[in-house]
Amino acid sequence: QVQLVESGGGLVQAGGSLRLSCAASGRTLSNYAMGWFRQAPGKEREFVATISASGSFTNYAESGKGRFTISRDNAKNTMYLEMKNLNPEDTAVYYCAKRPFGPLQLRVTPRDYASWGQGTQVTVSS
Repeated sequence: QVQLVESGGGLVQAGGSLRLSCAASGRTLSNYAMGWFRQAPGKEREFVATISASGSFTNYAESGKGRFTISRDNAKNTMYLEMKNLNPEDTAVYYCAKRPFGPLQLRVTPRDYASWGQGTQVTVSS
């Protein structure tokens, strides 16, 4: 059983940056594709970015392309999301998630992920 813990969220002004981390315990992440999702109040959880097990392949939602960078350090069992040029529409709770299997399958829907963290709040003020 893997436990995922997000950190790094907070309050930032528009145009600012944040780096989110997702630390895992209980199981190595190195064999699994991972993803970041977010959920704003009153909205469904939406895809942000995904990364293959090795880190060689990534995919981003259109909203984050050019601004967000997903990465991972398998030696530290940790995944990251670097976010730049944030805007108020990025305000949400951000979740990391692990695929149940498949090192290369970059899925974009929440139901394709089996393990989730508790989330970290990101608030961007205008």
